This record gives sequence, structure tokens and C-alpha cells, in this order.
Amino acid sequence: MSEFSPGLVTVFGGSGFVGSQVVQALARRGWRIRVAVRNPGKAWKLQTSGHVGQIQAVRCDATKPDEVANALSGATAAVNLIGILYETPSQTFEALHTGASRTIAEACAAAGVDRLVQVSALGANPESESDYARTKAAAEMAVREVKPDAVVIRPSVVFGAGDGLLNRFASMAVMAPVLPLIGGGKTRFQPVYVGDVAEAVARTVSQPEAAGRTFELGGPAVMTMEDILKLVTRETNRGRGLIPLPFFAAKLIGGLAQLTAVFGIPPVLTRDQVVLLQSDNVVSADAEGLATLGVEPTGIAAIAPSYLWRYRRGGQFADAPATA
Repeated sequence: MSEFSPGLVTVFGGSGFVGSQVVQALARRGWRIRVAVRNPGKAWKLQTSGHVGQIQAVRCDATKPDEVANALSGATAAVNLIGILYETPSQTFEALHTGASRTIAEACAAAGVDRLVQVSALGANPESESDYARTKAAAEMAVREVKPDAVVIRPSVVFGAGDGLLNRFASMAVMAPVLPLIGGGKTRFQPVYVGDVAEAVARTVSQPEAAGRTFELGGPAVMTMEDILKLVTRETNRGRGLIPLPFFAAKLIGGLAQLTAVFGIPPVLTRDQVVLLQSDNVVSADAEGLATLGVEPTGIAAIAPSYLWRYRRGGQFADAPATA
């Protein structure tokens, strides 16, 4: 594929787990990067990911059109990575997924930005019972209404050092004698490595042929929730019982647990997350994905040991398990 000459790209939500990797991938391709975030202090560390002056952080509330317009000044491309996994009184799915995405798309259109990449989620569905999935789908539609040539990226669950997936389960394995198998642990996922997601995003920013296309990103293996929990307990050398928990019971627990968000404490589970677990999260058979973009997917077994050892009883080299 041909490529745009690297210019200035504004990355909204670029200080997070996936966003920081996207910034690094874009820097390697020669782009100048403006990281637009609510708290620039959290993004300053990214300046060491490129040459002097290549990466800068600016304050931006993506729900405010004037701040978004300022963040896009002079940019030829933009990436929207803004997303939340649970709601708080001040941050809702509707405002940050759908509203902010529409604001960014409208500002891109007004500023003549050539390329907008909308990072969504596998499972985005306007008919979903999950508020998360429904607002992700609404965000895609809002963006495409304004910029039909926008690229949409839908990753499955993302893993890598600093993730909220394997690290969360490993922390639970350290503290709890048993781990819950919500819905029997049969929900299927296609975990994708954060580095592969970042490379895919960087390529769609750079390639004119990606315009208007949707890419679903998944790793090389489909795994059930039970498979993922067994991988975690094996890599941490913490034998834990896996106890089936029916969906209805998990929803009750999630409904209570999510109340901690009111006090600024991240909930360990929400009712909406349980609803998401009632549907598989795998790439569609006919979808374009990593292979289309020339990215070789990285297996979870090759990466997980590099950071799960921190939870291993006795340290990194204590009874290290085989991961073949």
C-alpha cells in the first residue's frame, strides 16, 4: 500500500494503555504527535518515545468543541482512543464514547483533517443490552455520518504489560482462594497484543487505501474465559479453584460492586461488564484484520510470562512453568 507523508497527528486519549503504544508506533513511522488528554502530566513521559520535540502533550476535554478544534490545529490526521470501561457521575458512556467521538469527527471535517481513525471495540452493536457496546456502535455511526472515509478499528480484549485483563486476574489470584467463572467461563475471546493493535492503528493512519474501512483485530488463538484464567494461574504458580458463577448472580454482584465508582474507586466488576460476557468476542469470519494490514499476530503465551512473573510466589525464577 502507498502511504501518506508523515505530518502532524493528534492522538486523543493517547496516554492510556493502548494509546501510549500507538504514540510510540506513530513516532517510529516519523509522525509528529500531539497527545490530547485531560491531564497532560500523564502524557509527558511519552516525550521520550520519540526525538526531541516530536511528541507534545496538550490539555483537551474532548467533550468541548473549542478545545478539540485547538488540539487539531495544523493536524493532517487524528486518532480517537477515548474510552471508559465503567461509568462515574462525571464520565458516562454516552458523553465520552458517542458525544466526544461526534465532536472530534465534526472538528476533523471542519479543519480538513485527511485521516481519522476511530478505535472502537469488537462487539460494538447498536442492539446490544450493554451500554458500553451500544455507545461504541453509536460512536462509529456518528463518526461515519460526518466523515464517511474514517477508519474504524475494533480490537478484541487487549493484553500486554500494563493491561487491565491478565493483571487484574493475577491480582485476584494473589488475594483470593478461588476465582469466579462467570457464566461457566465459556465466553470466547480472541486476545490481541497491544503492540499489534498499535502497529495496525499506525498503518491505517499512514495508508490512504484504508479510508472508510473497518478492521477487526484479534490474536492467533481463540480462548474461553476459563482458558485465560488457567493461563494466569499457571504463570503465577498459584493454584486456585475455578468456581462457576451464573450470569444472574454475577449481575447482582456487579450491580453492587459498581457503586464504588461513585466514590472514585474502580469497581472490580459492573453489571454492564457481565452483560458483555454473555456474548463471544471474536473476529468475524469475513472481516478485514491484522493480516490485511500485514501485521503478524503475537500469541498470548509469548508475552504473558514477561509480566505475570511479578505475581509469582517466590519471584521471577521460582518454579517457572512451561508455557508451550
